[in-house]
Amino acid sequence: MFHKDDEVIDFLEETMEIHIPDEILKDEKKAIKEIEKNLNIKIPKNYKKKRKINKFLKEKSEEYKDFLSKKRPKKILKLIYILFILLIPSIYLCINISKHSNYMKVRNLNNFFKISIYTIITIVIIMSINYLISKIKKKKIELGFKNTIYLIIILVYTSLIVITQNTLYHNEKFKDFLIKESMNTINHQYVANLFYDNRTIENTLSKTIKVDSSLYEFEDINYEVNKYANPYDEEILTKEHEDDIYKIIKIEGLGKDGVTKYSGFMAVVYDPANVHLGVSAGAGTDDKAFGQILSQISKNNNALVAINAGGFYDPDWRSNGGIPHGTVIKDGKILTDFTRGIDSGGLVALTKDNKLLLKRMTAEEAIKAGVRDAVDWGPYLIVNGKNLVKDNVSKWACARTVIGQRKDGIILMLVIDGGQAHSKGITYADSAEIMEKYGAINAANLDGGTSTAMTENNEYINIPFNGERRTIRSIPNGWIVTKEKSTLE
Repeated sequence: MFHKDDEVIDFLEETMEIHIPDEILKDEKKAIKEIEKNLNIKIPKNYKKKRKINKFLKEKSEEYKDFLSKKRPKKILKLIYILFILLIPSIYLCINISKHSNYMKVRNLNNFFKISIYTIITIVIIMSINYLISKIKKKKIELGFKNTIYLIIILVYTSLIVITQNTLYHNEKFKDFLIKESMNTINHQYVANLFYDNRTIENTLSKTIKVDSSLYEFEDINYEVNKYANPYDEEILTKEHEDDIYKIIKIEGLGKDGVTKYSGFMAVVYDPANVHLGVSAGAGTDDKAFGQILSQISKNNNALVAINAGGFYDPDWRSNGGIPHGTVIKDGKILTDFTRGIDSGGLVALTKDNKLLLKRMTAEEAIKAGVRDAVDWGPYLIVNGKNLVKDNVSKWACARTVIGQRKDGIILMLVIDGGQAHSKGITYADSAEIMEKYGAINAANLDGGTSTAMTENNEYINIPFNGERRTIRSIPNGWIVTKEKSTLE
């Protein structure tokens, strides 16, 4: 069956100005006879297929061959035009992937993809206008068989791209499945990291039971015992000087998989009253808000030791760290109460009687509960002595920050580097295991990744890393240790 936009029919109608009715084109035998009559050529019986007829005519008719050579640039231009149309949904998907990806190299392509799509849309519009003008001049605005096929291909392709994007970023079940399946392996974690950022992965992997820590009475600390419960207890309770406020312990080891190497530091703070929340001078919830690097927050508060604390609003990975997620309370006053940034956990708080309280509650409820300092993050790792992530099968090791408290009141502040030769990082299960070894009965995960940092006397002692190089991020707040003790009642 022949069509108006077949090259040989196009040649007869356009060059020789011969009109061939549709009823003839629908009958192949009649169409071939019409071609033979008008070109005065006998087409052999073994050349009855359109492709072979076209090949035969190119060999026998110089006029037809010349017509095709003149038409070839237009054909190439048409294919380029179709390619440009197909590129628009593809690049749009790439924009979304680069926007959400955990890989910095992919994220850096975001602007390139945006410029590309604007350029291609402009080209397509110009070419479309030119095409329509040429058709109007020829008074020949017909879709044609081939153009119909092209249109169907474009629509199907665009639909597949839209379905792919909606599945990746709006289908929660598929998103959870993809993240959990890839992050629970060592060799395929790049799949989740390609399509999703740290926060999305954290949210999926950290969906734990919503439990709260009960308040407890501190046990007396005996620094003069001759026999310690274990080497970790001895490491904590052995002071260099009697009046030491804190000590730093080097933490090194292998993850629960027996392969992943980690390295970092734990700050042991003997009196929880020395632990406070330090905030950036510009933290808030408007466009003018800005974060500060941890060493600056430490310096502003005369801190001896500091670690990063809660997460922050970070659109397109270009935030200045000024807008914290969830509730932030300092010295018994609500500083901000923004949208929560993680599906699990809740408030990570110190009460006025210096107890670490892990509980999901509103800012107002926290104030009534006697909270003096708090950020909102998670997941909770250990609550009331129970390890909540012991059976977490996720093998995703990265830089992490954790805060915990022992039954004797001692605060444990842990940072582990990630993504580097000396330290690949730790999983939630690894984090809880380390805190358990050192006696924590309550412990919570804080913001990690590039934000993970610890300073001593305003100097970084770990190596914050963004996946490519050492990088120090601006953050809205951090847990700090000072000489001054909290006196809130």
